[in-house]
Amino acid sequence: MLKSAEVRRQVGQRLRELLPAATGWQESADSRIGSQTADLVSRFRLAGQDHTVVVEVSSLGQPRQIRASVTRLNEIRRELPGAHPVAAAVYIGPQSARILKSHNLGYVDLSGNCYLALENVLIEKEGKRNIRPSTRPLRSLFAPRATRVVRVLLVDPARAWRLEELARAASVSLGHAHNVVKRLEELAWVERDADQRIRLGKPVDLLESWSDSYTYRANEIASYVAPERITRRYMAELARAAAAEGRRYAFTLNAGVSLVAPNFRVPVLHCYLEGDPAPLARALGLRTVAEADGTLHVLSPYDPGVFYGALEKGGLKVVCLPQLYADLFHYERRGRDQAEHLRREAMGY
Repeated sequence: MLKSAEVRRQVGQRLRELLPAATGWQESADSRIGSQTADLVSRFRLAGQDHTVVVEVSSLGQPRQIRASVTRLNEIRRELPGAHPVAAAVYIGPQSARILKSHNLGYVDLSGNCYLALENVLIEKEGKRNIRPSTRPLRSLFAPRATRVVRVLLVDPARAWRLEELARAASVSLGHAHNVVKRLEELAWVERDADQRIRLGKPVDLLESWSDSYTYRANEIASYVAPERITRRYMAELARAAAAEGRRYAFTLNAGVSLVAPNFRVPVLHCYLEGDPAPLARALGLRTVAEADGTLHVLSPYDPGVFYGALEKGGLKVVCLPQLYADLFHYERRGRDQAEHLRREAMGY
């Protein structure tokens, strides 16, 4: 993880790149403004006006840190009414960006996203991916076993859980569930009621943060050419073959969307399958090919938790909606659009 001083230096450079017509740049670090200390204050002249940008650097840029930055930046704005408060981090994701914009605050990250609204200038760039996605504090939260807890919470976001119930549903030890919940509490993504039951407070923040750090390619993929066109009938044949061998399966990506949203075309088929795919491939007469040439892709789960909460649609199994969202998030060009449509129309948060 980059140190705050290095983030501050690079943010100063990024501001100059975003405002190439500005002149008279002056920068000062650790400047006292009222009761707050600003990490960086940049003063410059642009389009005949003087501007002051006050920057607060966040180590992670996660919603919990950004909400704390909002409090400090709003206080700075009261102390220095003419200034433009800006949050900065290596990466500011969509949730954090929405929080800042809802408070009329700007942001700049080192991954290419920004929102700067000066009196006569508006610069907005979004959709850039995290240049350093494996930040250590979140890596442990989205490790395979920890993700079981995350998945359980996202499948039923309105439920209040006792820790023992949560651990049992996620098939993890009580201690492991405690550690995951503790980390989620630190990020302000879960909260406890008066009876100390655990409830997911910000499902969108958690869902998108998991999805941003995850890829369906974490699973081993075996690719085949199906002997016929991909249809619902062929999907049913694959499901019957898996059931005949007593193995769990669940469709995902385009195949999963087609089951959740009928009439969606399925150009290729992706399916999670428990165990070695080779016997099933032989039973169905499938020919192994390179992934780029395949019409059927069998995913060997990186963790059995992918089967948690699987839905049944038309007699076929599809992964739970949070898993489907996470799989779609980095899939091809329209995967993220499909994921967002799924969240809005089917997930309820």
